[in-house]
Amino acid sequence: MLDRVAAVVPAADALGRPVLVAVDGVDGAGKTTFADALGGALADRGAAVLRASVDGFHRPAAERYRRGRSSPEGFYRDSYDLEAFCSVLLDPLRAGDRGPRRVKTAVRDVRTDTDPGLPWRTVPHTTVLVVDGIFLQRAELADRWDVTVWLDVPFDVTYARMAVRDGCPPDPDDPANARYRQGQALYLAERDPAGRADVVLDNADPGRPRIVRGA
Repeated sequence: MLDRVAAVVPAADALGRPVLVAVDGVDGAGKTTFADALGGALADRGAAVLRASVDGFHRPAAERYRRGRSSPEGFYRDSYDLEAFCSVLLDPLRAGDRGPRRVKTAVRDVRTDTDPGLPWRTVPHTTVLVVDGIFLQRAELADRWDVTVWLDVPFDVTYARMAVRDGCPPDPDDPANARYRQGQALYLAERDPAGRADVVLDNADPGRPRIVRGA
């Protein structure tokens, strides 16, 4: 399965610049684990893989919660600094030349609400960037990806996983989950990420992911 998905990713030499791959899905869909595995499969095919997560680009807490701490729209609209995400990571990689380029893979640690102080990294034009995260097919980002992968998992499964992982209530409709579930529902309704993705995987059983479309 990983080889089939990796085969969808074009070679950087064919594009003349690095390749940008998004692994999208709701919270708890298994994005980080899958993106790590896909990065390994791409490396086995000879790619110079750079891994990152949109979670390294949270806005400061005061901006994330400016609509209120329970606001689903605030979760969707205000969680991430997409301008920084593009300016220091995505756009330098998309520049149309074969030279090296300088990027950062994170600008904010959400736990400490501070800049983690990561140095700029110089990467070759043969790089394949694999990014995991939620909301990766927002309108501000949609035209920047060369390949998008959507991990399709229902909320009842993801919240059961996150109850074990994070201690949140396992019921998706629990009031404590409303900000996050409803914020993601806004994204699903607005952007139809499964319909837009190049590759769709059923990841309800992470031990046996199933290709639904595109690979």
